[in-house]
Amino acid sequence: MDKTTEILLSNNKYPAKAHAAKVASYLKSKSPSANGIIFLEGQKTRMIEDNDEPVPFRQRRYFFYLSGCNLPDSCLTYNIHTQHLTLFIPPIDPDSVIWSGLPLSPAQALQLYDVDDVRLTTDINAFLSSHDAGADRSRSCVWAIPEQVSDQITFLAFDRTEVAGLKAAIEACRVVKDAYEIALVRKANAVSALAHTAVLRAVKRAANERELEAVFLERCVATGAREQAYHAIVASGLNAATLHYQKNDEPLAGRRNLLLDAGAEWRCYASDVTRTFPLRGRFSAESRAIYDVVLRMQTECTAMLKAGVVWDDVHARAHEIAIEGLLDMGILKGGKTEIFEKRTSVAFFPHGLGHYLGMDTHDTGGHPDYEDPDAMFRYLRVRGPLPAGSIITVEPGIYFCRFIVEPYLGDPVHQEHIDKEVLERYWDVGGVRIEDNVLVTQNGYENLTTAVKDVAEMERIINSS
Repeated sequence: MDKTTEILLSNNKYPAKAHAAKVASYLKSKSPSANGIIFLEGQKTRMIEDNDEPVPFRQRRYFFYLSGCNLPDSCLTYNIHTQHLTLFIPPIDPDSVIWSGLPLSPAQALQLYDVDDVRLTTDINAFLSSHDAGADRSRSCVWAIPEQVSDQITFLAFDRTEVAGLKAAIEACRVVKDAYEIALVRKANAVSALAHTAVLRAVKRAANERELEAVFLERCVATGAREQAYHAIVASGLNAATLHYQKNDEPLAGRRNLLLDAGAEWRCYASDVTRTFPLRGRFSAESRAIYDVVLRMQTECTAMLKAGVVWDDVHARAHEIAIEGLLDMGILKGGKTEIFEKRTSVAFFPHGLGHYLGMDTHDTGGHPDYEDPDAMFRYLRVRGPLPAGSIITVEPGIYFCRFIVEPYLGDPVHQEHIDKEVLERYWDVGGVRIEDNVLVTQNGYENLTTAVKDVAEMERIINSS
């Protein structure tokens, strides 16, 4: 990873105050008279049922966006009028110090986080009820996310509680990333690239999918990324035809390829990277043909990206390229336009081309329409034009899933366009997906993903290990 990114992350705080101001500005854009206090809570410490161990902690992303704080049981207030951001952290619990050591102090937190003041959570209700919350005009309304307010919190001092707009405001603001957020995603991608390469080096020695998952996790943790952005998909052979395969525990013997969809998380920001490669060190003719089509889908669609491009159009172009490739292989037959209009290609490319990426793997603000009657667009997680500063995944794929494809073979609308005899040669390919994380710029794009996807280089690494 370049030194500029390392310097940016090392020498600067997460820009919480800028994010809070951005959210407040969005609220005012929807309601010019919007004022008052924003209140957000972090994730609570929760215990595993019938056990004295805590549930693995994952910070609430709405809270983190306005705080940069990854401590459990915390909360914040932001005064829209004075632009004053106050973080509240848990007090010392003497009993827990015995086991867990001293927690962060308010003075330490003030140095660590981009906030104006740090207090204890025991003070939050008194703060909300006092004039410390801000000028009188700020006491007219408190903005909150209703399902994320604890029972003991009271808003009685405010004239009005607004629970409808804050969540949507934060989700909209999260779409366009600032330089610090981009650096976090870039760092997560750098770690993921190291881990993906480690898997390539280990694949010939592995006997089971779980061994390769362990290799990926080891490299991430050893590099400093203890959290994963999502549960890894380590899918060999026919398992690669299942889009979100989770078992990761089947033997590799006798299988052609492995689809590895795995991404590290860095300081609450995700990477989402997929690579498909040959388990035996060389792609079969059928696998290579599919891989080349998917790579072309990704390359040409990525080249279309710039501010204002309509994601629906990019997705449609991916289907056109898939149709062209499957026609060349003989899997599809007939006219390209007719196949596209009938949506026959959805049998082999059933998901959307990509999604926004940020603190969540499937990040906010995409406005999908899962009720869309058009099968080609039903699972497209982002609709409409892409703004500069957004990060989107470009992840085309072609899959041979009997459960999905076979109904098309019996459908008069589609069966005339699928050659069953040719198709028989491709079932064992399973599925091929290639996924990169791409920053949309005003006049183009920047690919943040550096994991190897060139066939010759992947095969060289596999065979030299």
